[in-house]
Amino acid sequence: MDVTEVALSRVTDEFIAHIKAAGDVWDLEQTSQFVLVAATLLDLKAARLLPAGEVDDPEDLALLEARDLLFARLLQYRAFKRVAAWLERTLDQQSRRHARPGGLEDHFARLLPEVTFTVDLDGFAALAARALTPRPTQELSLAHLHAPQVSVREQATLIVQRLRRGRALSFAALTRDADTVTTVARFLALLELYREQAVAFEQADPLGELTIRWVGADTGELEISAEFDEPGVPADAPAGGGDV
Repeated sequence: MDVTEVALSRVTDEFIAHIKAAGDVWDLEQTSQFVLVAATLLDLKAARLLPAGEVDDPEDLALLEARDLLFARLLQYRAFKRVAAWLERTLDQQSRRHARPGGLEDHFARLLPEVTFTVDLDGFAALAARALTPRPTQELSLAHLHAPQVSVREQATLIVQRLRRGRALSFAALTRDADTVTTVARFLALLELYREQAVAFEQADPLGELTIRWVGADTGELEISAEFDEPGVPADAPAGGGDV
């Protein structure tokens, strides 16, 4: 750490506050050592901050640095000594403690009835086998959290059959017997049929009733993509087809 970054005023204020907090009892040697360290740091900082600043007596500065190192080592020694004293007191206190022995007292143990075994060795073996058999892993079903899958190709087959019979039906009529998921599947099926040019959409008014008219062949089969019925198919993978 650069000595020019040390805020000596802040360190001094904190040390003075520490001395005042101690009250009438304070360590003169510790205070003297702090004054020595602060003076050394002030001399070093002045030498670094001044353009041509140099220490007057390098030998005195080396001596002060050696004293600072000795003071730091003495502080470490005192810290280790205090920790050792605390460990000694703790071990001495714990050595006078005795744990309560486990189990029942003798006068309570004598009150226990005699143990009578009513099973033979085979019975013990059966009990051990049952106790040591791993319990089956409980699995929580998540089926109730997902809506049942609806095949778009199957709904396309149903729509083709109805449109070939009725020729033209409204979208409401095609989805009257469907729930929300089935309605979405039939809407996707209509888009597939429109792409195959098998149906035409008519809407007289904006937001009005949508009419689907059958314009494909009355017989034969249509090839409907199975991309909506195959989960996990990459976007660039060729989509499989099916006949309707």
